[in-house]
Amino acid sequence: MASELVEHYGVDCFEDTRLTRSPHGRLEFLRTQELIRRLLPGVRSRILDIGGGTGVHAAWLAADGHVVHVVDLVPRHVDAAAARDGVTAEVGDARQLSAGDESVDVALLLGPLYHLVEPAERACALAEARRVLRPGGLLVVAAVSRYMSLLEVGSEGRLTAEMEPSVASVIATGRYDGHAGFVDAHFHTADELHAEMTDAGVRDVAVFGIEGPAWPALDSAGLQEFEARVEAALRCARIVERDPLLINTSAHLLGVGRK
Repeated sequence: MASELVEHYGVDCFEDTRLTRSPHGRLEFLRTQELIRRLLPGVRSRILDIGGGTGVHAAWLAADGHVVHVVDLVPRHVDAAAARDGVTAEVGDARQLSAGDESVDVALLLGPLYHLVEPAERACALAEARRVLRPGGLLVVAAVSRYMSLLEVGSEGRLTAEMEPSVASVIATGRYDGHAGFVDAHFHTADELHAEMTDAGVRDVAVFGIEGPAWPALDSAGLQEFEARVEAALRCARIVERDPLLINTSAHLLGVGRK
């Protein structure tokens, strides 16, 4: 998997624009900032951004006054992250971190979990993130919802008879086969993410829907309508961010907990 990801992401810094090139990406970015800022302690924190890519999130966290270090598998991502003001970075693997025990206040896993398709690999990454956290430290974990593919290809008119078995399979099993683009991955339900974090010894776990149910409508309207519609979409997401009946309609989930 590591070599596949380096090949997928390492040709250019396409990942750098993931959160800006589509309406739902922009919504994801705004809501992720909102949720993390809500959860962070009101003091300068030492943050380890595991799988932090090109440092898109590290940049605003550093601008907020935090000390941020990025770890990523892809050398080009690490170079881009290290070039950002106030951010340091190194090549590394979420399953075997170089950071010492109890050395950071906050650990972010905003990308690795869906790339680790085997349960044991995800458990290893969660255990490593917990290891480097100080007691009481904050763990923030992102996951892709199992229903993202269904809502994306269905709302875009791309759900064909040939694609239907793959869409149904990812909902049933979590194993995503790349049918709508992207690499093979694991997609979560909110309950599954909660269970994996709890099994890793994380306490006080809560799971939030990031984008809420309005993200497919934003994509259908296009970037030209984003500013006019985003406030309503944000309000929608906030209202149902913990609603068990609607949380999985978000394209992404955010699990949070404490060591």
